[in-house]
Order: sequence, then structure tokens, then C-alpha cells
Amino acid sequence: MKIFGAIITIIVFGFIGFFVTIITALSRDAKFYTVFVPVITAGVIVMIILAIYGQVKKKIPKVSAIVFVCLAIVSVLSYEGYQMYLKSLEVVSTQDVDLNEYRPFVENTKSVTLAEEATLRIEDNLPTLDGATALYPVYAAFVQAVYPKKEYPLYDSEVVSSQTSHAFDRLVKRDVDMIFMAHPSEKQMTSAKNQGGELMLTPIGREAFVFFVHSDNPIDTLTLDQIRGIYSGEITNWNEVGGNNEEIRAFQRPEGSGSQSALLSVMAGAPLMDPPSEDIVSAMGGIIRETTNYRNRTNAIGFSFRHFSQDMVQIGKIKYIAVEGIAPTKENIQNETYPIVDQFYVITAGGNNPHVESFIEWMLSSQGQKIIDETGYVPLH
Repeated sequence: MKIFGAIITIIVFGFIGFFVTIITALSRDAKFYTVFVPVITAGVIVMIILAIYGQVKKKIPKVSAIVFVCLAIVSVLSYEGYQMYLKSLEVVSTQDVDLNEYRPFVENTKSVTLAEEATLRIEDNLPTLDGATALYPVYAAFVQAVYPKKEYPLYDSEVVSSQTSHAFDRLVKRDVDMIFMAHPSEKQMTSAKNQGGELMLTPIGREAFVFFVHSDNPIDTLTLDQIRGIYSGEITNWNEVGGNNEEIRAFQRPEGSGSQSALLSVMAGAPLMDPPSEDIVSAMGGIIRETTNYRNRTNAIGFSFRHFSQDMVQIGKIKYIAVEGIAPTKENIQNETYPIVDQFYVITAGGNNPHVESFIEWMLSSQGQKIIDETGYVPLH
């Protein structure tokens, strides 16, 4: 009977331990509990078998069982306590830049003002505009030069910024005449085509796509292959690219955002890893704050567009990574030595507003390009 009891104990508790191990392997705490659970399972089986054979009351087995239980409790409390400590350090921020500071015609606006009268004026039937957060200062300055002077509330007027993905959806539905953004993703282009949208993309300026780390991270430069390795999940520790022995925390943006689409372009067909949900930052300014603040560590990496992250958010704790040894400066964008430079666009979808074509032509004129330059972006010519 004792042998039968020992066999049943091994089968039952072995199955329970195996099942619990599988479950914990799918959790965020897998590294700890996939080792802890089998050890505890083995210890419990040994103690029960000793009890079946009447050995547990002897001094050595009894002391060993007590020590084992105490070590198990201390291990769990230590691990969970450390996790609570890490969470207490975490700064969760998705606050974005205050675009109200760039609204046209408001007092002390940060939007660029032309020194001379604009060669184009639109007084009625104003084209409705929307676009990416990073490009709002550009088209707000266009409005300040060309539209009539009045209030343009940020979320309820002819000139709004609902962020890239929502702005794109509004354009496809003909709820807005023009949007300003980086090149839409392949998925967005397909979606527009399926909905009968005839998109016209007109490049109006250029900008660098940049990667940044905490200012205390010793990494100064990465190759394109290393960046792809990090965001595909093949490179998981900074020591693999010459940095400290720290796990890489690679933040991403939601699908359909302009910067996430730019990341997909950088990946050049390489598979993009699926990050934990907490590594997806909803607001464009939030990804910068998370990279500097995440659990007070230096292991995060994020991405954005140069002007937005350098001039609009202005957080001094990030360091821009040189790509292939070239820093993302405005000069290196102009001379085309920085390797990740792309155009940004004004996009239309076949609306019937009579001023759209002339407005786009003006954006490409010397005055429109001057606004782009003085805003902080790089003009086409």
C-alpha cells in the first residue's frame, strides 16, 4: 500500500506541477515560476512520500521540511516584493505636447508667421485640415498665413489634429479635405482602396526618423541591421551591441500611427516583434517620456521624428542614436547623409473643395517651403 500511495502521489502531484508550470510559462513571471513550481512540486512529493513511510517525524527529515517550506515562502515574498518595488518606480505617462501653443492667430503662438503678405488668400469655403501631431505646427502656420483671422479650436474647427490614424480614417470617409502625415502604411493604403478612396499624396517636406535612448545609456550609434534586430526580437540585451548587460525595452506606437508606419519601413520586410501591451505608447510625446522614465532605468529605446522630439517635446534626458555613424541633424538631412530620411505629405481623397489645388501649390511655393523650414523641418528644395 505504501508503494501504491507513493506512486499515486508522484502521478497526481506531478501532473498538477506540470499543468501549473505550463500556465506560468505563459505569464510575465515565467522566468521565476517555471523554475519555482517544479522545485516546489518535487519537494512536496518527497515530503508526502516520507510521511507515507513514517519518516517525516525524524529529526533530519523534519528540519529539512521546515527549512524547505521557509525557503519557498521567502523566495516568493522576495520575488513579489521586488516586482512591487519595480512597479512603484514605473512612470506611466501618455501625455502629449500641448498643441494649443501652436494654434493659429492665438496670442504668443509658436506657429511661424510670414514676414510678408501671403501670395494666396482663402476667405471662404475653407478646406478642412487634420493630421499628425508632429505636423500640426506646419499646417497651423499655413492657416495663419492663408486663412482669415479667427478662432480655430484644436478639436472643433476647420483645422484640427486628431493624430495620424484617426485623421486618415476621416479623410477616407470624406470628413476632411486634406491631411498631413508621413507616408501611410501598406495596410492603410489597402484599406483606403477597398473603401473606394482615390488618394493623392503630394510631398511637401522632408524629415528624419530618429531613435533615442536614455542619456545615461552608453550606446551612441547603431547600424540599421542592429535596429532591425532589436525590433524583431533577435537582439534582446544591450551587451549584444556593445552596451551594458541590460535587457532592451523597445517601445512601440499603436498600429496606424505615423511613427509606427515609419518603423515598419525601417524594418524593410523584417518581422516586427509583438511587444507587451505596456510597451505600446499611445501618444507620440509619451514614447519619449517613457524612454526616459521607465522604472528609472537606462534600458529603454524609442523612436519619433526629429523635429517633434527635439523641439516640440524638449526632454533633456534622451540621447539621439547615430545611425550607421551619422547623427540625425538638420544638416545631415539636407545633405542626405543620414540614412533614415523620408518625405511627409499633404494627402487628399478626391474632394470637391475648389481651393485644395491652389492651396497645395502654395505649400510648394517659396513661401510655403519657408514656413516648413522655419518650423524646423526640411523643405523639399
